[in-house]
Amino acid sequence: MIINYSDQEVIKNKKSIFLAGPTPRGENVESWRTKACQIIEQYGFDGIVYVPEYSSWKPKTDYVDQAQWERDALANSSVIAFWIPRFLPDMPAFTTNVEFGYWLHTGKVLYGRPDEAKKIKYLDWLYKTDMNIEPFNNLEDLLINSVELANKIGVNEQTEILPLQKRKIMK
Repeated sequence: MIINYSDQEVIKNKKSIFLAGPTPRGENVESWRTKACQIIEQYGFDGIVYVPEYSSWKPKTDYVDQAQWERDALANSSVIAFWIPRFLPDMPAFTTNVEFGYWLHTGKVLYGRPDEAKKIKYLDWLYKTDMNIEPFNNLEDLLINSVELANKIGVNEQTEILPLQKRKIMK
């Protein structure tokens, strides 16, 4: 398994899992992705794990570079594993809401959250309604299923729901 952090160039054309969800807003909050990487490695995943955090695990400093890295990694991922342990104010996941809606219908999204997560009813409803799947409430189960799906899909061609050049721009 290779971890591809957001301060590194996006590794493309490999079997991969993107760990989508809230990023800690301060250095005093531990990232859930540390445990996620350990679980994925434990299950023998031999692909790329996209971690949208710096390799130092410190908070991001350049918003535009971060957003572009995430877009490239999301488009190149085989599976997008959304884990949303939303707790305010330290793990708000507001950007995650947009990403979830944008990527949901690509066929490569799995979604979960702990039962005690805040303000996730709409995401639960949307996932159940559109995908006909119950959200995972356990990080390990989400990641086991993500590894299985990534192994099944293999290398994914770059994905976008609607390419930028085909979007209607309001004037």
